[in-house]
Amino acid sequence: MKTLYIECAMGAAGDMLTAALLELLPDKQAFLGKMNSIGLEGVEVSAEPKSSCGILGTKVSVKINGEEEESRDVHHHEHEHHHEHEHHHEHEHHHEHHHEHEHNHEHGHHHRHTSMEDIRQLISKLDLPEKVRKDAAAVYTLIAEAESHVHGRSIDEIHFHEVGTMDAVADVVGVCLLMDMIAPDSVIVSPVHVGKGHVHCAHGILPVPAPATSYILRDVPVYSGSIEGELCTPTGAALLKYFADSFGDMPVMRTEKTGYGIGTKEFPRMNCVRAFLGQTSGNADDVAELVCNIDDMTGEDIAYACDIILSKGALDVFTVPVNMKKNRPGVMLTCICRPEQRSFFAELILRHTSTIGVRESICRRYTLSRSSRNAETPYGTVKIKDSSGYGVSRSKAEFDDVSRIARENDLSLAEVRSMIDSSTATHN
Repeated sequence: MKTLYIECAMGAAGDMLTAALLELLPDKQAFLGKMNSIGLEGVEVSAEPKSSCGILGTKVSVKINGEEEESRDVHHHEHEHHHEHEHHHEHEHHHEHHHEHEHNHEHGHHHRHTSMEDIRQLISKLDLPEKVRKDAAAVYTLIAEAESHVHGRSIDEIHFHEVGTMDAVADVVGVCLLMDMIAPDSVIVSPVHVGKGHVHCAHGILPVPAPATSYILRDVPVYSGSIEGELCTPTGAALLKYFADSFGDMPVMRTEKTGYGIGTKEFPRMNCVRAFLGQTSGNADDVAELVCNIDDMTGEDIAYACDIILSKGALDVFTVPVNMKKNRPGVMLTCICRPEQRSFFAELILRHTSTIGVRESICRRYTLSRSSRNAETPYGTVKIKDSSGYGVSRSKAEFDDVSRIARENDLSLAEVRSMIDSSTATHN
């Protein structure tokens, strides 16, 4: 199984994630060329080597009309602190504004406010695969939901400031494009170092992590550490939350590539995000099976509960029809999750369904190792999923690609699959 492990020992920001993932690609220029031609007006994305604590990595820069904006997340040393490594850092980090007169800031930059609909329209017009556009819009939706919650306003009323600028859009789109190019089967993220201290924003001095970041990272393992400053931004938090299949320690894996995404700020410890790409066996592991019976919910409500459970990181959720007491028809809902997550998902099932009890059992599951590759066909690139192990080997074309080709070319699914099989056999 192709596994991507992201280590956030110094938090996460969009540019650091971009740089770490970029180092995993065999052809960095292909990504940079794509980013600079997708249609972000005035935006130029570049990458250069940079060291932190003597370790070489990559720093990604985004210039707008030839100028790289000065970060408003720059720490300022307080004069009353006398110890070299005990400075207090306060950040000028404007997450979100509501008032149109707050356009001009002390650094002399001028930013327009951006609504969620503005972001959707911008992303929809970019020259990107449909999946990348959907991923980028979904990441921004997580940020908008967080801002909506902390400010007590609807998503339509939220106007982004910093996360709505073109460089922030480039960070989000860049990570989504890189994830599509790397195409990992599984993404695991370490506990997130969020930093500590305070952050300056238009609404006053707020604690770190900022309220929007804290909301996005709910249910995610985080810690503050000893570094003063905002280490994880709302953008970084949303990207991690969206792409992570799970959060935890690095699994046993055969690492093939390691990427170092270096940050702008200097700290006493190495300021980077690390990304490890390699193979995990995934042959056998223990899972928890949580089961409940339901006979008084509508199909729509049950579907919503299943969607919520899956979105929180369950390995699988499914339902089957059953006969219950007095021969009433009902539904048996089953959730498969990691054993250490069983209490969390049991509570989630009790919250989002009408059941009054959940049964638990620990099971051993055997899985094939999975990987993916791109295959070229007369109708474009198709993602192929390969599975192997226990003397079994099989391949299957990604259904989204098959259905897209069928619709665009007025073909049946069977005809497209036959064409893909012929094309891959010819190239093999």
